[in-house]
Amino acid sequence: MAGKKSSAEKRHAQSEVRRLHNKAIKSTCRTYAKQFVEAVHAKDQKLAEEKLKCLVSELDSARSKGVLTRNAVSRKKSRMQKLYNVSFAAAN
Repeated sequence: MAGKKSSAEKRHAQSEVRRLHNKAIKSTCRTYAKQFVEAVHAKDQKLAEEKLKCLVSELDSARSKGVLTRNAVSRKKSRMQKLYNVSFAAAN
């Protein structure tokens, strides 16, 4: 008969699952950020605006899931919006 898992083993397994889940969410956020920055450097305003919306949505989603803190999300959104505004200020 197999023995029961200790609570420490269970907590370790749970934390590993959470770590991988959080890692995937953070990776998605970084991917959207990279795509946004590439669109800005390519001077494609329409694509940059679309990528910014996706990025903001993904950051808000990560915040609601507790993966990122409120201040980190605010800081990232602010920096990306500033980059967009500075890059396309003359176009408006």
